[in-house]
Amino acid sequence: MKHLVAPSMLSADFANLQRDTEMVNNSDADWFHLDIMDGMFVPNISFGLPVVKAIGRHARKPLDVHLMIEDPDRYLDDFHNAGADLLTVHMEACRHLHRSIQKIHSLGMKAGVSLNPHTPVNALEAIIREVDLVLIMSVNPGFGGQQFIPQAFEKIRRLQQLIRKSGSSALIEVDGGVTTANASDLVDAGANVLVAGSFVFKSDDPPATIQNLKQLKK
Repeated sequence: MKHLVAPSMLSADFANLQRDTEMVNNSDADWFHLDIMDGMFVPNISFGLPVVKAIGRHARKPLDVHLMIEDPDRYLDDFHNAGADLLTVHMEACRHLHRSIQKIHSLGMKAGVSLNPHTPVNALEAIIREVDLVLIMSVNPGFGGQQFIPQAFEKIRRLQQLIRKSGSSALIEVDGGVTTANASDLVDAGANVLVAGSFVFKSDDPPATIQNLKQLKK
């Protein structure tokens, strides 16, 4: 499949949120990526349900919502009601991950699971056939604009092997330090979805930057 691009709205201009939402709508992007942080699971607070709803009112592409929060089960219904199409929880934040994935599916959303940089891919063996997406964090979660962790390449390769071996249809998403300098190598390693925030929104021409991430050239 052709890889997907999901601009991270964490780096958007929140004083011009509708403008940036329309920019993504009219670009070559495939999804909106929305990072939800609670200041507990990660050392930052981003935005919550009202902003997800606000973006959802104008978005014409799927909302890919990434919960970087403690005990995410408390809010699965709420994010479904806010318009999430795909909801990703962290393996490290879920006491009963299988039950969380089942709940997300029961609400009619696609279910993803994310791994922090220190969490090995083999932790997914028992759940890989149940999820629609695995999000590999290529930075320590919590802040935008961080430097890419090179070990993510090998992690993606191992995850791709696990997916093939298990017969899973899960997509591989990567988030953190993604730019046109490493995007081709990430796709070659097995990534299906590229998340980019500050690289897109802080560029001189965000639509062209999204296009470059979508139409990779060696």
